[in-house]
Amino acid sequence: MTARQKSASPPSNAKARKNSLPGPDDIHREVLSNGVIVLTRPNFDSPSVSVNGYLFAGSLTDPDEKLGLSDFTAAALMRGTHKRSFDAIYNELESVGASIGFDSLTHTTSYGGRCLVEDLGLVLELLAEILQYPTFPDTEVEKLRAQLLTGLAIRAQDTGDMASLTFDKIIFDGHPYARPGDGYPETIQAITRDDLVDFHRRYYGTKGMVIAVVGAVEPAKVVAEVERTLGAWKSADQQEPPGLPSHKPLTKTVQEHYKIAGKSQSDLVIGVVGPKRKDPEYMATSLGNSILGQFGLMGRIGDVVREKSGLAYYAHSSLSPGIGPGAWEVNAGVNPTNVKKATDLIVKELDRFVKRGVTAEELADNQANYIGRLPLSLESNGGVAGALINIERYDLGLDYYRRYADLVKSVNRDEILKVAKKYISPDKLAIAVAGP
Repeated sequence: MTARQKSASPPSNAKARKNSLPGPDDIHREVLSNGVIVLTRPNFDSPSVSVNGYLFAGSLTDPDEKLGLSDFTAAALMRGTHKRSFDAIYNELESVGASIGFDSLTHTTSYGGRCLVEDLGLVLELLAEILQYPTFPDTEVEKLRAQLLTGLAIRAQDTGDMASLTFDKIIFDGHPYARPGDGYPETIQAITRDDLVDFHRRYYGTKGMVIAVVGAVEPAKVVAEVERTLGAWKSADQQEPPGLPSHKPLTKTVQEHYKIAGKSQSDLVIGVVGPKRKDPEYMATSLGNSILGQFGLMGRIGDVVREKSGLAYYAHSSLSPGIGPGAWEVNAGVNPTNVKKATDLIVKELDRFVKRGVTAEELADNQANYIGRLPLSLESNGGVAGALINIERYDLGLDYYRRYADLVKSVNRDEILKVAKKYISPDKLAIAVAGP
């Protein structure tokens, strides 16, 4: 076995602390000689194992004329390898009740799987084979192309999807984030099998690759299995993903309407560009967003727009920070005749949020909710595996979830008001509508 870097080893009594939040004493992190980062935490209360991970091969690298290439590649990985056909891969997984899946995002391609502990070796073998040796058979590529085109045709008639795409084009004008990762019909048609092979060759590899395994297995055995299945993968020619350019902030409110005839509902997206996940004001922004349009019956937005005024079928806010800045937006589904009324009411509520901030009671309620729901999100192996991935992706520190309650409680009303004023300008909003 090759030499590795080690940063933590679990204590022998890790099982005794099965109900504690993950931390430096029971998260094992190890870097293999080829760069693969292995994260694991044992849980012997469950006979199953969850696998989660990612590598840096996302839509950020897609050329404009072949947008959707990363998504197409990820979707085609399981269509056949040098050793197994599409049917053979699925039959082998189904025979043991296991699963593997892939998903392409802006910066990364993520993967995940579930199995019983005795089948972890098989799942890691299949995962390694699929990642390293996909063959992209012509017949399967064409079947997949037809499915992707069908999905895009459905997207074009979905008012929620098209409002979101229109919104992204406004707030990220001229920036890669303005592009839909699944592409357009003409770009999917332009992608060839050779393009899939070339994309895989250039961007799939072990540099920056992360894999988290959580379940009824000792960390040393997990590392040994990952070493056995992925340790020989060399990626000297793997290309670095491109850097992320800065975005141009709006200088005035921009509103666009994407028309879809024959719809009985219009979807509305109003918002701004928010922080990155690693920005120090993230927690204050997240709590502010919860108060604005998440907590209870969708916060203030849900209360004012839906409950009191009856102008929307649904109304809420969301925050989507990541490696780069994400959108801070309000979404609503309304009767087409109520678009202007709902828009005006949302903008008015945003103005009140920026000028008056939040109350002590609102903040206390949301802080208690954040702290109380954390253990629930970590009850499953999949939840813990996802948490470990977030720790690594955003460099949060192995003690992040032990510090989480203090981080939440440390946010005060002035900080929320400050981030609201920093990011939300009621006279510089992106407003996107899709519907008749």
